[in-house]
Amino acid sequence: MYRCPHNWRHCPLRGRIGQPADGFIAPMRLLALDLAAHPVKTDDMTTATLTIDLSAIAANWTALNRMTESETGAVVKANAYGLGIERVAPVLAQAGARQFFVAVAEEGIALRRILGPGPEINVFSGHMPGDADMIRSADLTPMINTVDQMIGHVEALPGHRFGLQLNTGMNRLGMDPAEWAALRDIALGQNPTMIISHLACADDPDHPMNDAQLEIFNEMTAGINVARSLAATGGTLLGADYHFELTRPGVGLYGGMPFVDAQPVVTLDLPVIQTRDISAGSAVGYACGWVAPRPSQIATVSGGYADGLIRAMGNGATLTHEGQKVPVVGRVSMDLITVDVTHLEQVPEHLQLIGLHQSVDTVAEFAGTIGYEVLTSLGSRYDRVYIT
Repeated sequence: MYRCPHNWRHCPLRGRIGQPADGFIAPMRLLALDLAAHPVKTDDMTTATLTIDLSAIAANWTALNRMTESETGAVVKANAYGLGIERVAPVLAQAGARQFFVAVAEEGIALRRILGPGPEINVFSGHMPGDADMIRSADLTPMINTVDQMIGHVEALPGHRFGLQLNTGMNRLGMDPAEWAALRDIALGQNPTMIISHLACADDPDHPMNDAQLEIFNEMTAGINVARSLAATGGTLLGADYHFELTRPGVGLYGGMPFVDAQPVVTLDLPVIQTRDISAGSAVGYACGWVAPRPSQIATVSGGYADGLIRAMGNGATLTHEGQKVPVVGRVSMDLITVDVTHLEQVPEHLQLIGLHQSVDTVAEFAGTIGYEVLTSLGSRYDRVYIT
């Protein structure tokens, strides 16, 4: 066990009760009096601000809708990609979306409470064991993925609508071609609402997988008089051959790639907690992750991997101030990020991680990931501000 080598009775902090030690406690009391007379502003200074532009989300839906003569739905799974389904979904419905997509029935229950009756809520995971009551009570439409799901749905909820999901090569969800061939006539006899599949490489317009999946989807749905959907955001951008009767954009609604013309939706401002001057050779952060090559001024900002700011970001990432890049130095920790502000004329109260000068996808590149992960990881500690 570590033991302090000093006898605390002889430390100058102690002194006698009511008689502070000279040179330390008295000045501290004077400082306290000064702070009381000149209080530091604390409102909104210690909490990072996540600003979400709802009008931009609506504008992005409208722009994607104009690219197709088909109906345009909206994917709002994972709490509307982390941005708050309670605020986002009504805006999309007002913009014109009538087909919504979620990952699981529990999300569908929450969405139905928000939207009320009317819009169709489709569940990608299909009809899982135990879902029947939720599907019935919230009037959800499961996308049936297997023969077992088909049997279970018809037995548990006879006459309740459903869609079908086909595997055209991504090998995640949906019926394989052979499975579909055996079930096709039976399934179509139950009047499905739509047939969907999902593109694996739509973010890369030149990838041969796009054409291969399109061909398989056409073959598997030939002669069927049921609405079809193959395209999410990337597929919508591939052109009319991929649109069919319904497109279902997701990340493009929220300002993410590959929709390069999307209006930016998210701004993330991190407050500066403390600054300090360090000498050349001084280390910053856990494991001495960065060593100052010159005398530097370091700012510590509020935000870390507990807030979804991925630890892998670290050295090489930047924040911004009025368009100037402010490099991250040292490791991203749970609650804090350190940055080099030596080059700034004056340290601002906030530095920006995501905004006009640096997109969600740029931040994702810093961490070696994708914008989807950054968006859906944004934490609960932010002061969320919605603008319309």
